[in-house]
Amino acid sequence: MLWVKGGGLVPPDVGMRIRSYYLLRELAQRHQITLFTFYAAHPNDQHQSLAGMFERLVCMPLKVPDRRSAGEYAKYAASLFSSLPYSVRKYCGGAVRDALRHLVKGASFDVAVCDFILPAVVFPWEVDCPKIIFTHNVETLIWKRHVEVARNPLWKLIARREHRNMAVYERKYLSLADHILAVSDVDRVFFNQLLKTVNVSVIPTGVDVEYFAPLGPATERPGSLVFVGSMDWLPNEEGVSFFIEQVLPAIRRHIPEASLTVVGRSPSEKLRSLASKHGVHVTGTVDDVRPYMREAAVYIVPLRVGSGTRLKIFEAMAMAKAITSTTLGAEGLPVADGENLLLADTPEDFARKTVRLLRNPEERTRLGTAARQLVTRDYSWAAVSTHIDEVFQRLTESSHAAEAGNHPDNAGGLAANHQSHSA
Repeated sequence: MLWVKGGGLVPPDVGMRIRSYYLLRELAQRHQITLFTFYAAHPNDQHQSLAGMFERLVCMPLKVPDRRSAGEYAKYAASLFSSLPYSVRKYCGGAVRDALRHLVKGASFDVAVCDFILPAVVFPWEVDCPKIIFTHNVETLIWKRHVEVARNPLWKLIARREHRNMAVYERKYLSLADHILAVSDVDRVFFNQLLKTVNVSVIPTGVDVEYFAPLGPATERPGSLVFVGSMDWLPNEEGVSFFIEQVLPAIRRHIPEASLTVVGRSPSEKLRSLASKHGVHVTGTVDDVRPYMREAAVYIVPLRVGSGTRLKIFEAMAMAKAITSTTLGAEGLPVADGENLLLADTPEDFARKTVRLLRNPEERTRLGTAARQLVTRDYSWAAVSTHIDEVFQRLTESSHAAEAGNHPDNAGGLAANHQSHSA
């Protein structure tokens, strides 16, 4: 198996790396995997520690400008003359394409996986085997939602341009794939409608239920809220800013001592300034998110922008936390309002439901227990990996049959025999 991963694989501390790392860890026990990954160069690079996991490992650290630096602004300005989305141009240059072509030259694979849509522009589409795109979300939808919620005119203009370019890019490369892996039924429906195909399988989200384990309500600090997520992902920053400005003041009118801790890497100065103004603690990078989650009475997911599924919710569920989320924050997950979390979309409703949980430890325990039971039963990474393995096996068998002349050798025939597989 050839697996091409943009953005690196370790540490598994953000959604796409977490999902890919744990799935690959399971799959590597059953298959010979060649992993090619490229990512922004950084200190204490851990990728060589993965050598024992894979048949072959090729790592390509890249020198890219820091987020919101003068170098990034200059690179973005240069991208104005390109039809590619900036998020693609930033990482996917000719050097990556050349290194990948050198790797696959003369090699033979049973299946090739493009992990996420962004590496598709450098992916070796010429390899002679089934080619799969593993989508962690719908990038076009994310940028559309950025346009909808943006208040800054310049940012709205940038988001509109990125949305336009991403819509063309996403459609082009998804149409090249023999099969698409989606992470939710919502995304599957979008891709089916976009491409007029049934060639999409749903791979459920998983969680490490042993690592994310509860200690019980005795560890909770009264009135405390927590958000966990990479703060260099724009939907997270937007969601936290929305909560601090529009929801937290309403909560404090009822519970003046209510506190919020924002846990995650690379918070911007803008967010730090907003947090300081409202008495919110922003940690930046931490070695372990679990202590912060355990001491929080309520775990919040106030996202208004995004696509795919939020691993952060499953991690909180595995720790038996009471959760308040927007509907979009829980999009694509098998959760139900009032059964294993609370859903709210307006600032007033989000505040009201969060206050209810802060005041009611029995309700928090009920929701947290139900949440933990759901994920431990159905969504361990070992269970999830069987779904993706089944897709690979079907595609490989169909490809081999086609080569033997016993199967239609056209895309329509392949699609007709791979109806959507949903967990």
